[in-house]
Amino acid sequence: MCRALLYLGQPVLLDDFLFRPDSALVKQSYMPKMLHLLNLAGFGMRAWDTSSHEPERPFAYASDSIPVFDRNLKGLAEKIRARCLLAHVRGVPYNTKVEISTQNVHPFQFAGVPLAMAHNGDLVRFAEMKALLLPHIKPEFAAQIRGTTDSEWMYAVLVSRLKDPYARPAASELHDAVEQMLGTVREVRSKLGIALASPVNLFLTDGSQLAAVRYTFDFGCYPQDPGQFLPGHLNYYSLWVTLGRDYGLHDGEWKMTGGSENADSVLVASEPLTRDISAWVEVPEYALLHAALRRNGQPAITLRELS
Repeated sequence: MCRALLYLGQPVLLDDFLFRPDSALVKQSYMPKMLHLLNLAGFGMRAWDTSSHEPERPFAYASDSIPVFDRNLKGLAEKIRARCLLAHVRGVPYNTKVEISTQNVHPFQFAGVPLAMAHNGDLVRFAEMKALLLPHIKPEFAAQIRGTTDSEWMYAVLVSRLKDPYARPAASELHDAVEQMLGTVREVRSKLGIALASPVNLFLTDGSQLAAVRYTFDFGCYPQDPGQFLPGHLNYYSLWVTLGRDYGLHDGEWKMTGGSENADSVLVASEPLTRDISAWVEVPEYALLHAALRRNGQPAITLRELS
């Protein structure tokens, strides 16, 4: 199981997401409080900073080292304040068949495409699916697939469904593209007779909006061969959201202040970053949460069911 977070709102120091809080994203990689699997296969992020050169282009970082030992990441986290962040720690099954490389580190973002994506989960028997997925990917994106993950292939299918992949999509178009991508994967799984639990929690952003998907194919269906069983699939992968303002350390507690009615920021994560989770709400299963900031700075939140 991987871990990821999405943030959109007032600029916040990356250190306050990645390293400092009670259950910061990097701490979750080795000391998780939910779904107790370690994440030892790398870290990646996209971070948008309005004060940086070319503010519409995010900072991009990827490393296949364990993030808690990554001094370069810690140094950047102490200097960059982001108005939008997509960060991901990669977790993989513990076996020698897994490919550990920077090419497989999330998020994925093809050249010139504003939308970036990270994934928490895995598609069972994915190697068998590639040949049937390829016709659903535009050649310009198929040529940019560099790694071996199911995540990058799902991203390629998704951006291939956008009317103009090189422009920021409207919320409805993004929702439709996600639905179409999931439908394509479902169709391919059906053709191959794959009916085993496969989590697909997605984290998407273009720097001006975010979308988070909580989804699983065939939840509750497990292989008869114990060697193919993945313990994390026993649980529906978690996804949480909190709204507020002035995220940081307040009176010894990491939290958002102000409540949802006064919110100017949105934070989504695989599990809450803070010890007090009373202000966090779990995203429903089979749903897509979308957030964008209105002109007055307040977030507009929509929640849509996924088929």
